[in-house]
Amino acid sequence: MTPSSTILSVARRAGKRLLTRVLPVAVGVVVTVFFLLRLVPGDPARVILGDQATDASVMALHNQLGLDKPLWTQFWDFVGQLVTHFDTGQSLVYGESTRTLILGRAPLSLGIVAIAVVVTLMAAVPLAVVAATHRNGPIDHLIRVIPAVGMGMPTFWIGMLLIVVFAVTLKWLPVGGVGTGAFEPWRSLVLPGVAVAIGAVPPLIRSLRAQLLDVVSADFVTTLRAAHVPERRIQFRHVLRNAAVPTLNLFGVNVAYMIGGTLVVEKVFAINGVGMLLFNSITSRDFPAVQGVALYCAFFVVVITIVVDLLSTVLDPRLRGEARA
Repeated sequence: MTPSSTILSVARRAGKRLLTRVLPVAVGVVVTVFFLLRLVPGDPARVILGDQATDASVMALHNQLGLDKPLWTQFWDFVGQLVTHFDTGQSLVYGESTRTLILGRAPLSLGIVAIAVVVTLMAAVPLAVVAATHRNGPIDHLIRVIPAVGMGMPTFWIGMLLIVVFAVTLKWLPVGGVGTGAFEPWRSLVLPGVAVAIGAVPPLIRSLRAQLLDVVSADFVTTLRAAHVPERRIQFRHVLRNAAVPTLNLFGVNVAYMIGGTLVVEKVFAINGVGMLLFNSITSRDFPAVQGVALYCAFFVVVITIVVDLLSTVLDPRLRGEARA
C-alpha cells in the first residue's frame, strides 16, 4: 500500500470515529455535566457570601450570576458560551473565564500525565518482553505478581509512600509543591507521575505478554524462521508490531485513567494544577469551573482515543481495509 493510500485510509477512519464516537460523547458529556451538578444540594451564591448573608443579598447575587433564570435558559446560555468562547463562563469564585483558569494550570497536570506515560511504557514493554521470553519461569511469575501489588493500592496511598521513601527519607525529590529553577518543576512532578503510572503498568504487562506469546506461535513467524530471517528482525519488526495493537488500545484506556489519577494525586502533592482547581471548585460550588474541568478532561480523553485508534490503523493494515469498507 502506497503512503498516500495509507494517509487516506487513516483520514477516513478518523472522520468515521469523529461522527460515530466523538460527537455523541461530546453531547452526552455536555448535558450530563450541566444537569448533574445542579442536582447536587447546595447554593453557590450562599457559599460565596457565607452563612451570615441575608436573603436579599443572596437573591441579588443569583440575579448577577444568572442563577435565577429558568434551567433551560441557563443550559442554552451554557451551550452558547461553550460554542462561541470554548469555555463554560466566568468562574463564580475566581472571577475569570474557566478557559483561562484551566489553561493556566493545564501544563502541570499534563506534565504529570506525560511522566506517567513515559514511566509506564519504559516499565511495561521491557518487562512484558522478558516475561514472554521466560514463559512460566520464576522471572515470568515475579514480573506478573510483583507489579500487580500496585493495582491494589489507591493512588493517594502510593503517593504518600513515595513521599516517605524518596522525599523524606532519601531526600532525592521534593515533598510537594512546584519548585522554581531550570529543572525544579520537572523534579516536582516526578513522584506524582510515578504514583499515577504504578497502577497502569500491571495490566499492560499482562496484555502485551499474552499478545507476544500468541504472535510467536503464529504460522507466519514459523515461516520467517524457516526462511532464515534474523531473529532480532522477527522479534522487533513482526512479533512486537503485531502484538502492540491490542495493547495500544488498552494503553489508550489507561491514559484516561491516568488523567483521573492525576486529578487525585495533585491534592496529595499540593500541586496547583487542574485537579486542585477541581477540588476547590467542588467545595465552593463553582458550577462553571467544575463544568470546564470536566469538559476539558473529556475532550483530552477523546483526543487520546482518536490518536490511539489512528496509530492502530498505521500498525495494522487490516484496519485500513475496515476504514475503506
